[in-house]
Amino acid sequence: MSTLEQTPPVVPDTPTDEFLVSVVIPCLNEEENIEACVLAAREAMDNAGISGEVVVADNASEDHSAAIARDAGARVVTEPRRGYGSAYLAGFAAARGKYIVMGDADLTYDFNEIPNFVSQLDDGADLVMGDRMDNIQPGAMPWLHRYVGNPILSGFLNVLYKTGVRDAHCGMRAVRRDKLPVLDLQTPGMEFASEMVIRAAKRGLDIRQFPIEYHPRGGESKLSTWSDGWRHLRFLLVHSPNHLFLIPGLIMSIFGALVMLTSLFQVDIFGRTWDIHTEIAGSLFVIVGVQVVSLGLTAHAYGMYFMGEKDPWFDRMRARFRLEHGLLLGGGTAVVGLILAIVIVVQWISRGFGELGEERLAILAATLLICGIQVFFSSFLLSIIGLRRPR
Repeated sequence: MSTLEQTPPVVPDTPTDEFLVSVVIPCLNEEENIEACVLAAREAMDNAGISGEVVVADNASEDHSAAIARDAGARVVTEPRRGYGSAYLAGFAAARGKYIVMGDADLTYDFNEIPNFVSQLDDGADLVMGDRMDNIQPGAMPWLHRYVGNPILSGFLNVLYKTGVRDAHCGMRAVRRDKLPVLDLQTPGMEFASEMVIRAAKRGLDIRQFPIEYHPRGGESKLSTWSDGWRHLRFLLVHSPNHLFLIPGLIMSIFGALVMLTSLFQVDIFGRTWDIHTEIAGSLFVIVGVQVVSLGLTAHAYGMYFMGEKDPWFDRMRARFRLEHGLLLGGGTAVVGLILAIVIVVQWISRGFGELGEERLAILAATLLICGIQVFFSSFLLSIIGLRRPR
């Protein structure tokens, strides 16, 4: 549990809007920089005539950051659970402004941009992102982050979620406080930055961006290039069942089916006929592909019924297909495989239990049986998960 010094936290879904802006700054051992950040934020709001407060979410600092921030005029939230997201969630819960402006405690962002964020929110935006990529000061961002990590992760996020955000990991951004319940942010780590953009896009919020400057950091960076990068990438994938499961599964299934047909009908490709080992490989692709597609549908169902995700495609499929459709498809496929297996056994008996020469047909029968059973029981699993859906 996070604790608030002096003033009890306000739950974000019951806003009181005591201020126009709450500047929330996460802080972990930033005693060298936190005073300057708090004073800069307060000065920027005073100069623009904005009624506001500065909330510092101290993430269990081991130095004097909290005391320095309080002396500089900030309210201090203490969040003992370490993590970028954990600190922000505590700060959001304590914020009392109509708008929340986020900024790091390392002097990398210019808090004089606060009025520009407020202007965008006043104009109807729900989430406003800063875009650092064209205004990075010398030495402010490592080459690997600037030209590889950030462009790749932001580009990948846009491919998956079509957000249009150029700099998805910019730490200076602003959001309407009354949209926090809609976003339902939960991630405790650095991937919190991606979660905010992804959920805003999925909820259809108005996302805007404008260029800001990015300055060299004061003090030691707490970012871990590879582990933080992987956590962001992992988060992007697990929130997109289509790209993680359905598309790869369908590709494997179709490819495997084509390979099996090539072997079954002895089609010449590249000047040669492909034999039984090729069919076995194709069977493997089909079986794995069907299983991956089943996992993808299960992930969709879990996201819809337990995580409040919105997916028009899955809604259409759910309205069109029922448990019985899956049972018929799976059962029918398994029955066809069983019939083929019976035919093979009958032929084997008719030959006096001699040599079994129907290897290709046996592989096809086994594949159909396995896939049919997968579909049959996956349909039941989807139906069980669907018991939780809202009426």
